[in-house]
Amino acid sequence: MPPRIPRDSRSTFPTPDGAVPIDLSEDEATPILRSGEIIGGHRMPWGSNYTFLIWIDAGPGKYLRAIYKPRDGERPLRDFPGGTLYKREHATFLLSRMLGWPGVPYTIVRDGPYGVGSVQLYVESDPEVTYFDMVNDREDELMQFAVFDLLVNNADRKAGHCLLGSDGRVWSIDHGLTFHTLFKVRTVMLEFWGQTIPAGALADLEALLARLEAPHAEALEFADLIHRQEERALTARIRAMLDDPELPGLDSYVNVPWPFV
Repeated sequence: MPPRIPRDSRSTFPTPDGAVPIDLSEDEATPILRSGEIIGGHRMPWGSNYTFLIWIDAGPGKYLRAIYKPRDGERPLRDFPGGTLYKREHATFLLSRMLGWPGVPYTIVRDGPYGVGSVQLYVESDPEVTYFDMVNDREDELMQFAVFDLLVNNADRKAGHCLLGSDGRVWSIDHGLTFHTLFKVRTVMLEFWGQTIPAGALADLEALLARLEAPHAEALEFADLIHRQEERALTARIRAMLDDPELPGLDSYVNVPWPFV
């Protein structure tokens, strides 16, 4: 574990006294998320990498909540380059916006108390509600998640990475293990294996491919976050999905993450 981040982060990075969290629209929250002063926070008690719920100054006595994942809190992995997961969080957000779905909370890269990392707008949600609770009632939205996971080659789609926000939307989080050049999909969304990708999603994928191949500002920003080989693998996946518009049948012993939630 990187020595620069104290083990007992709750005592060294305290919650501000009398903190009043506020919920803002994305447009209102963006400038605060980008440049507001981080006042306090604490480490989240789960996950293999260091993840913090932070409070950002939003005016006298008011704080915007966000999720901060510092580069120096990433555990070394055998199959992903070290110190890149925070960039992949931001890259996944940018790609979701270029595509138009699914809902990924606004995510940036900025400096924090423990160095550079990803900072994502906090989504108020019921932690007891996961993918398993939503799959029967939100099939169309979750189909988008399944297609998107194949697109970004998501190696860690746990049930708890699907949030039902207090706004009624389903949100997709935790995208650090994405964009590998080799097939890495691991997901609990078994219900969608072998299903045909909807025509509307295919049209959006075709439009995304055109945007990536004729780069504009968003596409150039995205390309700076991943390796060139990973970008080529992404466009190859899009073409393969367009040519064979079916979600693959996967191996339940290999392509399912642990733990499930």
